[in-house]
Amino acid sequence: MLEYETFGDPKAQPLLLIMGLGAQMTTWEDEFCRQLADRGFHVIRFDNRDVGLSTWMEDLGPPDMASAFSGEPKAAYELEEMAADAAELLDSLDIPAAHIVGASMGGFIAQLVAINHPERVLSLTSIMSGPGGTDMVAPKPEGAAILMVSPPDSREERIEQAMSFRRVLLGTGDPFDEAHERARATRSVDRSYYPPGVGRQLLAILAAKSRLERLREVKVPTLVVHGVDDVLVPVENARLVSEAVPGARLIEFDGMGHDLPRRVWPQVMDAIVEVAGAPLQGR
Repeated sequence: MLEYETFGDPKAQPLLLIMGLGAQMTTWEDEFCRQLADRGFHVIRFDNRDVGLSTWMEDLGPPDMASAFSGEPKAAYELEEMAADAAELLDSLDIPAAHIVGASMGGFIAQLVAINHPERVLSLTSIMSGPGGTDMVAPKPEGAAILMVSPPDSREERIEQAMSFRRVLLGTGDPFDEAHERARATRSVDRSYYPPGVGRQLLAILAAKSRLERLREVKVPTLVVHGVDDVLVPVENARLVSEAVPGARLIEFDGMGHDLPRRVWPQVMDAIVEVAGAPLQGR
């Protein structure tokens, strides 16, 4: 079961938002979703499997993190299955096809929806994401360190850990807003906290093969968005994706890290509207 929410007119163009590793759908901020709806979209955001209020895959057992360190990650499920989840959500909503927007791991999944379920995709937007597998440019040391931190025990420690992650991931052009980030972290921790699901998602990422060659077959209008200061998914990854997808448009933001700060929302939304109205490359 996938937990989801919608914004805007159900008769408007459907736009599906897919979030990243361990992140709940509420990481797509309410105001961001409302502004997209105001631009003519029926916006759908959802919790991926194993996080938030969607089904936790407890029957698959604890994530084998030792396999990740060995270089041979043993994933309980694949990113392709998470892409199938997104397509099935559209089915359940009687939506034949949608504009697909993914951030970070959500970008990996969005790419796979376009690759594996091309008939379901009207346009593709890949934000702070990459090609995966051996073609993926590795995180900077400070970004990689975040992936190795153990989950704390108390609510207060969980909130502080989330705050510390945000400090690392923000770019140089975006000062840290203590009150805003604490409110976001608190909302997330109080809504749901399930580290085993994050571990299983991480293993799915690590086990994934490169999508670079398959991205060359994507025919839908495609937008790639990235921050130059991203330490978790370095900007070189976006350049690889945009070079692979025929006709893709790449937007890079100076001073932006692994985040979608409010200052870039207008330009990103304008670009999403433009790519949504672009002609197909042919199928």
